[in-house]
Amino acid sequence: MSTKPLSGMYREHRTDAFPKNMEISFYDEEHRQTLVYEKVEWVVDDERRGLRYGENPDQEAALYRLVNGNLQLGEVECVKPGRYLASDMELLQSGKHPGKINVTDTDSALNILRYFQDSPAAVIIKHNNPCGVALGESIYDAYLRAFLADRVAAFGGVVALNRECDVETAEQIAASYCEVVVAPEYAPGVVDVFARRKSLRVVRIGNISRLHEFVGQRVVEARSLIDGGLAVQWSYAPRQLKPEELQSAEALYKGTEYRIGREPTLQERDDMIFGWLVESGVTSNSVLYVKNGATLAIGAGEQDRVGVARIARDKAYRNMRERAAHERYGCAYDALDGDERAAWIASEVEHARGDLYGSTMVSDAFFPFRDGVEVGLHEGVTAVLQPGGSVRDFEVIEACNEYGATMCFTGQRSFRH
Repeated sequence: MSTKPLSGMYREHRTDAFPKNMEISFYDEEHRQTLVYEKVEWVVDDERRGLRYGENPDQEAALYRLVNGNLQLGEVECVKPGRYLASDMELLQSGKHPGKINVTDTDSALNILRYFQDSPAAVIIKHNNPCGVALGESIYDAYLRAFLADRVAAFGGVVALNRECDVETAEQIAASYCEVVVAPEYAPGVVDVFARRKSLRVVRIGNISRLHEFVGQRVVEARSLIDGGLAVQWSYAPRQLKPEELQSAEALYKGTEYRIGREPTLQERDDMIFGWLVESGVTSNSVLYVKNGATLAIGAGEQDRVGVARIARDKAYRNMRERAAHERYGCAYDALDGDERAAWIASEVEHARGDLYGSTMVSDAFFPFRDGVEVGLHEGVTAVLQPGGSVRDFEVIEACNEYGATMCFTGQRSFRH
């Protein structure tokens, strides 16, 4: 039996047998369309390497970038070759060599970040899901809001910024542990700050400054089946709703019309639109709560909608306790166990209902019953955004009206598996 420490498996770099090039062809008797890819490698410690490993250390993996070809099926066209983002990361500091998860988490962050180019924005991804997303007056403000949205989940995540990373922001990032930081550029002195974190991968992707050009762009997504088959689909493009396009909730049931009692405020509309775009990057079933351009809590990947609404609610309470402990005492909330300061924070969070009062609740699919939306309404949620389309939409409308909350429909589902 090997006496090698188990932690060593995470530091190893696996060789892989994946070839330098790959082609994918779609064709019938009359027409062939081929996408051409080349393997991505980096020079690290004077050695040319590809991905360190896949999702687990015993899985070989490779990254390929699209270099040639085109694909158009019906009215949908694939993104053009050469417009590189995560598939052409520039390593300013390699830390532990990148693995598949680092690349896909970076891509998941960019998938959300592309919708927020008008404002400084930060996205923190953990295991392919956002744990904090925020807009800010500056990139420092955006990062701090995203981090404090769920600082526990942010541990070991990927931080993506849509503005140059300055020294002040770098100091904040370096004060906690993350696997990767991604930005379009880094100010002088920033890489020196990050050098304190030897295992941190510092990545520059210049095309982040052009992320808005990727809005609405489609790529082919493929999922391999256990028998070697492939399920393919075009990637999802959420509707970029304008305030005037939000559909006030209404439903017809057994000849009776049901309508929401009030229109959303300007801030509620903004949070609805912000939350819907964040929702496009969350694994379904999902429910999230947002407030003033930042996530409060994200519930992802659950089997039932009322359950995930409760999970996100409970996370909002936990996140607020953690924010208070971190901002006031510079420590985790659990470190105050038995201390009267913990009791003060807990009492304050209960009184504020986890900061959920006045927040917006967003769901990736309709609420089949009123019990799911009532989880948020009971905590003081004042606005709800969901696709609509349930035969029981009238029940959810009634619930919102009973609590004085507003609700809008998107008319589009946002599943992500």
